[in-house]
Amino acid sequence: MKIIQLHKNHKTLLKKVRHNDRNAQQQLYTLFSPKMLSVCRYYINDLQYAEEVMLNGFFNVFTKINQYKDEGSFEGWMRRIMVREAISFLRQKQALVFEYDDHQNYVDEAIQIDVDIDAEAIQMYIDGLPEGYRLVFVMYAIEGYKHHEIAEMLKISVGTSKSQLFKARKLLQEKLAIKNKSNYGRK
Repeated sequence: MKIIQLHKNHKTLLKKVRHNDRNAQQQLYTLFSPKMLSVCRYYINDLQYAEEVMLNGFFNVFTKINQYKDEGSFEGWMRRIMVREAISFLRQKQALVFEYDDHQNYVDEAIQIDVDIDAEAIQMYIDGLPEGYRLVFVMYAIEGYKHHEIAEMLKISVGTSKSQLFKARKLLQEKLAIKNKSNYGRK
């Protein structure tokens, strides 16, 4: 019964936001800002810039709220706005660099290393990836976009998306292998 009540409150909150109710906007922001900051932070290393991108994303959420048709996940709809805002920010900063390498076939494979590592360390390794690698890796492995969606959003080819993911995974695998070696024998 509690789940139904929360669902009704969510729809009621969105209805109020659509009518420019500032209290409802604040509630929505409070409810979703931690998750949306996390999304922005995946793409942007600097926390202050990530917060700026998130705020711009929320501005877009509030101004485009009538475009959400109550179909699918509202959080998913907001995430897409945040991702697009982050990509736009990176383009403005001219930070998007891709190694164009369409002639190779890359296979999606999971990283298979036995290493005890926490989420903060993984985020640090992801942050250390070259910008193009990181962007594609996050969009594919974390956000769940398909290569054709990534290619369309970033205005690159599907092959470039695949090669960036392959190279990102390979680099992460190398870094994790080094981490695993350095921790060997320690508990």
